[in-house]
Amino acid sequence: MSKKVVVVSVVIFMVGAFFIAPKFFLFLAGRTTTINESSKEFYFNAQHGLDGLAIKLYNEGIIKDKDNLLKVGEYKKLDNSKLATGRYIIESGTNYRTLLNGFTKNSAGNGNAEVEVEVTFNNCRDPYQLAGKVSKMLLIDSSALVNSIFDSELLKRLNLSEETVSSLFLPNTYRMFYDTDPESFVKIMERQYTLFWDYDKLLKLKKIGLKYPHQATTLASIVYSEQSKNSDEWPVIAGLYLNRLHQEMKLQSDPTFKFCWGDELKGVQRLTYEHRDIDCPYNTYKHNGLPPGPICIPPSQVIEAVLNPVESDYLYMCAKPDYTGRHDFESSYSSHKKNADIFQNWISKQ
Repeated sequence: MSKKVVVVSVVIFMVGAFFIAPKFFLFLAGRTTTINESSKEFYFNAQHGLDGLAIKLYNEGIIKDKDNLLKVGEYKKLDNSKLATGRYIIESGTNYRTLLNGFTKNSAGNGNAEVEVEVTFNNCRDPYQLAGKVSKMLLIDSSALVNSIFDSELLKRLNLSEETVSSLFLPNTYRMFYDTDPESFVKIMERQYTLFWDYDKLLKLKKIGLKYPHQATTLASIVYSEQSKNSDEWPVIAGLYLNRLHQEMKLQSDPTFKFCWGDELKGVQRLTYEHRDIDCPYNTYKHNGLPPGPICIPPSQVIEAVLNPVESDYLYMCAKPDYTGRHDFESSYSSHKKNADIFQNWISKQ
């Protein structure tokens, strides 16, 4: 072989190596796999970009080679606009190419491998508490969510007020994406509210003498505040309070005046006449009818109990002198007074 041919061959080889080698090493980088030994939950904010993604994956023990991940990501031109914020489940041994494809934003604006978050809110007093809980499960600012909840257009559309907007929320476990914004969250809740209040429930609402859905939720909030342990008592208590409403008697529910005190009575076991004498529109010892709005966000099952009350002539209830959390129900005040005296004697001895 002539010297000229050898030189040409070397040149061709070097030129080929110059163009092929980077792609070969890129191929190898893409074949690098994650080091987590089992499935791992991972949250990512796209604002941190590709560099931030590599650092977070490294710090959480999912990858050991940031450089290879960055090579693949830079080749794919993955910047903030192409990466999707969200919750991901990363399987053991996932190669970098597949891993980054999962974080890539699709036409719906979500990551290709993004999975939904379970959002649960129970035992909330008001929209402020609810917003605080939701902000711990979603990438959402609680103040921004509160603003969306009290949006004037929303209140007008649903015939709600700032006092009654709590009735929009039905405690449950919902699935939604981690980066769901406040407006989208409220729209999901509005859709659930509309589905819940179907024609059948609206007929039942009218049958029990209430006009608006939020009135049923307000009554349910009182029922639940009186009885959160024994669900079989919910329709009985609901029927009792409906009897009082129809007879234009004050509801005289202790949780309503307790609500007026906010957190001041938290942990207080013995409520006094001084506590009960507070001048507050929610105090049903002071004011006839239902309070301006719910005193908590009750489970939907309690609202169902209000819509399907037990028919009775009960007007009074008193806690039983034990630790069951159950009540004695009576139609006459004299019988109720006996129960109340027995309970007070019992609690004084505890």
